[in-house]
Amino acid sequence: MSTSEIPVAIRPLHVEIDGISKYRQAYTADDLAGFLLSEQWPASGKRQPGFHRAVATSLDAMELYLDPDVARAAFVEAAHEAGMRVLPDDVNEMKITS
Repeated sequence: MSTSEIPVAIRPLHVEIDGISKYRQAYTADDLAGFLLSEQWPASGKRQPGFHRAVATSLDAMELYLDPDVARAAFVEAAHEAGMRVLPDDVNEMKITS
């Protein structure tokens, strides 16, 4: 079994990828890469520097070359650049603005 066949767990998150207040869950580095490379990821977000970093770190984490926390952090940054919220990371900010 190659390392890419072993799911690499991350601290779970919910990303607002399907529209405002429509969240999908991620539990593994594979999930992060899947969201980044999906049609649902905003096209404008794919032109941001954080997007490319998130793709690279997600793939590296999947191959066990990189700590999955680094991939998760890069994903959250890319999601923010694309205008998406990430839970639980953005809970405090959402409480302040509401």
